[in-house]
Amino acid sequence: MEPRPTALLILLALLPFDTWIGGASNAPSRPPSAAQGSTLDPRQLTALQSMGFPTAADPCADPAPHGNATACDNEAPFRHLVSLRLANCSPDLDIPTTALRALSTLRSLAFLRCPIPVPRHLPGPLTASLRSFSCDASLRHLTGVWLSRFQNLTDLSVVGVPVSASGPAVILSQMHHLRSATISATNLSGVVPHHWNALGLVHLNLSSNLLNGRIPSSISVLGFIQTLDLSSNALTGSLPDTIGDLAALKHASFARNSLSGPIPDSISQLSALVHLDLSSNQFNGSIPKFLAEMKGLKLLNLENNNFQGVFPFNASFLRRFEVFKVGGNNNLCYNHTQLSSSLKLGIAPCDRYGLPVSPPADRSTRADSSDYSDDSSDEGSRDAGSNGASHHGPSKLVLGVAIGLSCFVFLVIFLVCFSKVCS
Repeated sequence: MEPRPTALLILLALLPFDTWIGGASNAPSRPPSAAQGSTLDPRQLTALQSMGFPTAADPCADPAPHGNATACDNEAPFRHLVSLRLANCSPDLDIPTTALRALSTLRSLAFLRCPIPVPRHLPGPLTASLRSFSCDASLRHLTGVWLSRFQNLTDLSVVGVPVSASGPAVILSQMHHLRSATISATNLSGVVPHHWNALGLVHLNLSSNLLNGRIPSSISVLGFIQTLDLSSNALTGSLPDTIGDLAALKHASFARNSLSGPIPDSISQLSALVHLDLSSNQFNGSIPKFLAEMKGLKLLNLENNNFQGVFPFNASFLRRFEVFKVGGNNNLCYNHTQLSSSLKLGIAPCDRYGLPVSPPADRSTRADSSDYSDDSSDEGSRDAGSNGASHHGPSKLVLGVAIGLSCFVFLVIFLVCFSKVCS
């Protein structure tokens, strides 16, 4: 029985179009181009191409772990860029303003090793949309005013690029939503801000700059801060007592400044503190005993300061630290009855008066400054040396010569006197 025409038409309708129209040919069909097959907004695809961004593959695919990378939303019919990272750029790359306008949907923009000119004209929609901006060894030179336009940021990171500004406040004062701010190794000058609008800051890193002046007591308003790094600047004065109000603080570094004064007692209130670095400053006074009660503290660096007196802790205190450094404090010493010289603390043992034992005359023969002998043996050796000198006295040869000369002189005098008497 022959199939009816109606059934044949239905069968053909169910087959793919390219099977029954030109489908008799076995020639493979041409794949669509990357641009035709991309789900990215055509305007943004053009913007990426103008910046030399490789678009052979779908820019909305999984981002590469290194180099250039993108991320997109799930809008239809076209997806839009929400994250863009430009890495290892050619120094000749110039980002056109039209490209920046097309990228107004970005929420994250990052430059990694891109020594290119700074885009002078930042479209308002782009600066308003960004929540994260990162610049690592890129953009040659920045200004505080240029950075301050990103007022809606929650994360700011500028590392290894010069920044011209009268202080961090120029950059940060209008960023009310900041959670993390890193401005490091930028030659940034000025002072630590006295007023903070981003009270939700959790991470603040202003290290390796040219900041000077005192650390203001108003830093205590950063009640959510967990990481505070002000190391490698030119800060002076003492740590404010209000540092103890930073109840969430876990990691604090004030190393390599010119800070002075004692360690404030308020630090004992920082129950969450894990890492405290006060090294290479001019802190003085005694090392406070309350440090032994801070059970969460795992890294403590007090080296290269002016601490003095007797080191107040025993070996059990030191064993709970992952890192502990106290060397380079010339007026600080340890009790040799509580601590062994094998711990190599980098400080001298104390004598009977609680003062550091003087180091040996030839220190080049000692591998570590802590390798002094204990107080008792040191003093014993000095006493033994002095007693030995008195016991042995001058050598026999010297004594014999002295006696012979004395006798000769006496004989000469006797003969002279005798001759005068006889005459």
